[in-house]
Amino acid sequence: MPTAASATSVAPKPERLVVMGRILGAHGVGGAVRVESYCEPPEALLRYRTWWLTRPDAPAPRPVKVERGSSSTKGLLVELAGLADRDAAAAMKGHEIAVDRSLLPALPAGRFYWTDLEGLFVRTADGRSLGVVDHLFDSGAHPLLVTQDGDRQRLIPFVWERVVQSVDLESKQIVVDWDPDF
Repeated sequence: MPTAASATSVAPKPERLVVMGRILGAHGVGGAVRVESYCEPPEALLRYRTWWLTRPDAPAPRPVKVERGSSSTKGLLVELAGLADRDAAAAMKGHEIAVDRSLLPALPAGRFYWTDLEGLFVRTADGRSLGVVDHLFDSGAHPLLVTQDGDRQRLIPFVWERVVQSVDLESKQIVVDWDPDF
């Protein structure tokens, strides 16, 4: 199990931060927030005691200490240090939650953090280009790779052996069994 970092005023380098969830809004009147976790299981996000909060309009990520949290049908309910009331919690809506990459556990062969797949070149087994992975999202049935190839965007199911044939992080490419015209 990774150890949690203490909150400091110096953020890890941006490439060392991995987005793990986002704040959905306030919960109750005491300053708690509702959180959507991108972890599996969702409660795994609570293992990290320091979160780096980011948003596009902020100059830099800022650390916040997780005081306590629990799971509910509405997502995670979390109390963060420094949030004393509903207004302060509501102001946090839309912040992304990131953790330092060094705290993430190593994954077994064939498993990847989505962030590691972003930017990889996708091609078919016969070498036809399908673009570069822009991002991934969960369709409910399975994750989808969203590739960008000029103006063309493709949604490719991330299903091992049926669609995804190989992932090579060193050569920065993914080989898929997918019709380029789809």
